[in-house]
Amino acid sequence: MMASGTGAWAQTPLPRAHAHNDYEHARPLFDALEQGFCGVEADIWLVNGELLVAHDLKDVKPERTLEALYLAPLQRRVQAGGGRVFPGTNEFSLMIDFKSEAAGTYAVLKPLLERYRGMLTRYTATNVTPGAVTVILSGSRPIAEVQAQAERWCGVDGRLSDLKANPSPFLMPWVSDSWRPTFPWFTDGRMLPADRARLDALVREAHAQGRRIRFWGLQDQEFVWRELFDAGVDLINTDKLAELRKFMESRPK
Repeated sequence: MMASGTGAWAQTPLPRAHAHNDYEHARPLFDALEQGFCGVEADIWLVNGELLVAHDLKDVKPERTLEALYLAPLQRRVQAGGGRVFPGTNEFSLMIDFKSEAAGTYAVLKPLLERYRGMLTRYTATNVTPGAVTVILSGSRPIAEVQAQAERWCGVDGRLSDLKANPSPFLMPWVSDSWRPTFPWFTDGRMLPADRARLDALVREAHAQGRRIRFWGLQDQEFVWRELFDAGVDLINTDKLAELRKFMESRPK
């Protein structure tokens, strides 16, 4: 087990578990790590030159910076863990959801990521070099700014509409989208066959393009997790960390 302020090693890392609104948990980042989650999500605002973590601008606090809550503790974790967040895998993603304007926010984030480049996945126009932590930018996405870099320390989160254009997976390694209006709300604990066929097709399309796929904005309950898991959706959002871990451990390997 791992201690000394870096969080305990979970027994088994969960590559498909994504801590939605991670910063709202009692112990941002560490609650997810201790449950074995290989993905966390943080909303950021650019305020007076600082990247502050909160869902709403009215809730920002000067001490709750992206660096203090995520980048610095992840770096300590990686250093203590022999170059990885979890033993034996480079599966760990930090999704950064831009709430403020894209270009200005990225202008501040870019040099910050460069300071932590030793642990980050590296992207170019034609290649990816996996690191201990993969950064994915979502929300108000700085697509043009990221694409203009010959070397970058983040990827961009695509949308389902991006699948048709099929941009480089070295620019958009993920696609994420709201469950609705693509699919109806779950009403009886299962998907209709036509909806499952549509979901299966989207998963196949994303995977054929070399991307991971994720959905948000649907019920945070086991019957939803089951449908997404069985369909091959790569990342399953939750605010119920222990419950999703228990569910995933119950699924056939």
